[in-house]
Amino acid sequence: MRSDAEEPTELSLELLVHGVGGTTPERMLRDPRITRVCGDDTAGIYRRAEDADAERRPQAYAGGPVPDAYSWCNLTSGDGSRALWLLLLPFMVANLAHWMRPPVTRPGVDRAYDMLVRLLALSLTVLLVAAACEVAMDLVAWQCAGNAACAGGKSWLSFLAAREPGRRIAAGAALPAGLTLLLWWLSRRTWYAYESQRPLPGAPAEEPEGSDVTPLARRGFWYGRRLVARLRAAHTAAGMLTVSVALVVPPLERDMDAGKIGTLAAVGWSLTGVLVGLTAAVVAVTCGMGRSEQAPDRALDQRSARTMLGGTAAALLAATGYACWHRPGWTAGGRLPAGDAFGWLTLIQGLLLVALASVAHLMHRSGGGRAELRGLGGPAVALLACCLGGVLTGGITQRVADWLDRGATPGSGAVAGPPVLLSWQAAAIPVLLLVLAVVVVVRGRALLRRARTLVPQVESDYPGEVHEPARSRQIATARARAELTDQAAVFIGVVGGVAFLLGAGALGGAWLSGTVPGRAVAGAPGWVRMVAETAQGLGSWLVGAGVVALIALGRRAYRDAGARRTVGILWDVGTFWPRAAHPFAPPCYAERVVPDLTWRMTTWTRAHRGRIILSGHSQGSVLAAAAIWQLDPATRTRIALLTYGSPLSRLYGRWFPAYFGPSALASLRGEVHSWRNLWRLTDPIGGPVHLDEPGPPADRAPLPDPVAYGRTEEHPLPAPLLTHFDYQADPAFAAERARLLGSSYRDTEYRDTEYRDTEGMLPVQGQGSGGRSSG
Repeated sequence: MRSDAEEPTELSLELLVHGVGGTTPERMLRDPRITRVCGDDTAGIYRRAEDADAERRPQAYAGGPVPDAYSWCNLTSGDGSRALWLLLLPFMVANLAHWMRPPVTRPGVDRAYDMLVRLLALSLTVLLVAAACEVAMDLVAWQCAGNAACAGGKSWLSFLAAREPGRRIAAGAALPAGLTLLLWWLSRRTWYAYESQRPLPGAPAEEPEGSDVTPLARRGFWYGRRLVARLRAAHTAAGMLTVSVALVVPPLERDMDAGKIGTLAAVGWSLTGVLVGLTAAVVAVTCGMGRSEQAPDRALDQRSARTMLGGTAAALLAATGYACWHRPGWTAGGRLPAGDAFGWLTLIQGLLLVALASVAHLMHRSGGGRAELRGLGGPAVALLACCLGGVLTGGITQRVADWLDRGATPGSGAVAGPPVLLSWQAAAIPVLLLVLAVVVVVRGRALLRRARTLVPQVESDYPGEVHEPARSRQIATARARAELTDQAAVFIGVVGGVAFLLGAGALGGAWLSGTVPGRAVAGAPGWVRMVAETAQGLGSWLVGAGVVALIALGRRAYRDAGARRTVGILWDVGTFWPRAAHPFAPPCYAERVVPDLTWRMTTWTRAHRGRIILSGHSQGSVLAAAAIWQLDPATRTRIALLTYGSPLSRLYGRWFPAYFGPSALASLRGEVHSWRNLWRLTDPIGGPVHLDEPGPPADRAPLPDPVAYGRTEEHPLPAPLLTHFDYQADPAFAAERARLLGSSYRDTEYRDTEYRDTEGMLPVQGQGSGGRSSG
């Protein structure tokens, strides 16, 4: 058995994968002179210029690996148009809920969870298109264009003012129909760039029946073309059906006013029947076959998709013609009749959330394992998606109504305003923020108490030092803040529960009163009226301000690369998973990254018969694990995994237990050549992987942070707290990399010893890699 200090004879490669935030290849390699080995401007593998021909002279790298840097940051923050993904935030969050299921061994229950999440995602698409209908068809075309007091001074409305109501709403339907087509086009465009990346042929083997291997090891997991294409057709059809309903309901009510069913009314009811049938077809497609993960499914349901899209497009044209038919004496008054759909849509979302929570709880009880909120993490995130969708759509409609009516209270100005439900939902926001503030204050006091209790532990970790209270408190506070990550589930659970109750109360108040909160309590005591009016006004301002801030952030990110990288952090975390629930969500970058890494590792080991140290920081460690699971068994044994600041167990293992649970991580450790994990007590993201299985430990003892308590001969200036960053600057990084490079067999003994700066444990000068890797 070869010792750790013995140098390997074959050429080795260190493949660095950065975390979130877009670390450049130059910083990863600590050299401004780099060259791209393979890939493109979007994602590629880079190497220092002096190492470009390393494979031709392996003897020059006998003491250390050849460093390669894989840069994938442009997948989420490279192009300016990615800033527009902010408007798709509710869709992304809904897609996350699909993957947060508890581990389960009952396929029927798992299928029910998939179906409910996909229906919730479909409701979000309908909500967005309905909001566009409310703005363009109701507020502008129906209410304002038909009211001289509102249309006066708005020359851009003059072409609509003299037209019949049906023709006005038909003209307004161009906006929601165009929005639906835009979402379809964006999804199709990214579909070709992301979902069409084919996995490596022949690896890995299919998952055995009943095994505990993670689904991430299935060959077709990162190839979701068919499902995304089918869901894209269903959601596009749902958007067009929403516009069609908004076109059919108002003229149908007008045609029924005569008390008998005439020709136009019969046409309207026939169209309604067609729309109901098409809606049933859309729901059936959404609830139909799920993901095919055992093998890449290259088939596409083009005929059924074209039939559904063609049918809904024809229905939309027919609805437009029906609305435009001449109806003498027809005048518009009040709100658009189809505006009541917001209440029914909210009720459907609430029922779906209750059903999803019930199924998730059943899955957790039957499947066991570790899952946050006792398996209710997915429903809680789905509720967040619905809240975000409500705030986004409500904020847009409120701002447009205020602009058209010059800031008048809904119902008291020239126009009736948006549906009263939106005002009730806006009035609930200040209450939710108040609860949120209370939770923050309580957790803040707990943080201070925890920091005080950690001071003795901090001082014991630095023996022989002259301890200073301020320095000890600084380190203890950093450790206490890092622990807040482990308490996020309580925060999300409390806020989610309050939000659900407030949403139910808003729906009940809107339906029972039929008016805005300020008027609903007209007969109540003065302080009750004051509270209701304040909540209504403040909530309306808050939702509008939130939408304006979101648009401003998107505009800044579109123009400024630095701001775009900051926004890209959100996509780095939220778009790791495939689009299995919502096809209009931002695309999954891992469907490009995982094939890139697997192809690179497989082809390089085949060509050079060497070993690879796969080095992943933060989110890069998650990508590294996903790539290893896609390798064939022979290649896995030639991979040594080095992770640092890794959320594999701390975040992904808790919130995505069906994919990164303890059994999956234990399987990963058993299949690679070796694995070492570096972490700090001050790191709010990374942590230990906690593998209790027999064998060499993966976790090293927590790295000291700061590396020195006070001033020393080696550190004459105060050492900073590094928390989640600069792991490569710690001497332990080079030591662990050298150990991984020197170990030859799977039973190599690892011991958490203090790092000693000996020549045999350090890589050859010039072959290391470092720099700051944002995560």
